[in-house]
Amino acid sequence: MSTADRPVSRPLSPHLQVYRPQLTSMLSITHRATGIALAVGLVWLVVWICAAASDASTYGAIASFNGSILGRIFLFGWTASLFYHLFNGIRHLFWDAGYGLELKEAYASGWMVLAATAVCTIGSWLIASLVR
Repeated sequence: MSTADRPVSRPLSPHLQVYRPQLTSMLSITHRATGIALAVGLVWLVVWICAAASDASTYGAIASFNGSILGRIFLFGWTASLFYHLFNGIRHLFWDAGYGLELKEAYASGWMVLAATAVCTIGSWLIASLVR
């Protein structure tokens, strides 16, 4: 029996049942997911602008959705995606320049990206609520 014909009796590495996700891997996955979220949000932004250019009833329907709980959750998530992708993109530019490549620095910059995302997202929504 050749090795190709033998059944594998051990899990393949890294197996999801034994693999513990790390901050760096989760931030990488999140960076890709926020890129997709930004694309979806951009489509919604185009719909919103087209509705504003058409007539009042169409714009009213879009504005009504944006003001609903579901719409606000969507817009909050899109804002968070925008800031996360921005700050993590800046982090990647530093890596491209050769800075922050050590594991300790990568973790520190990852936590800074998360903190900056939270501060800017919440801050922009607070400012927007004060301006209204």
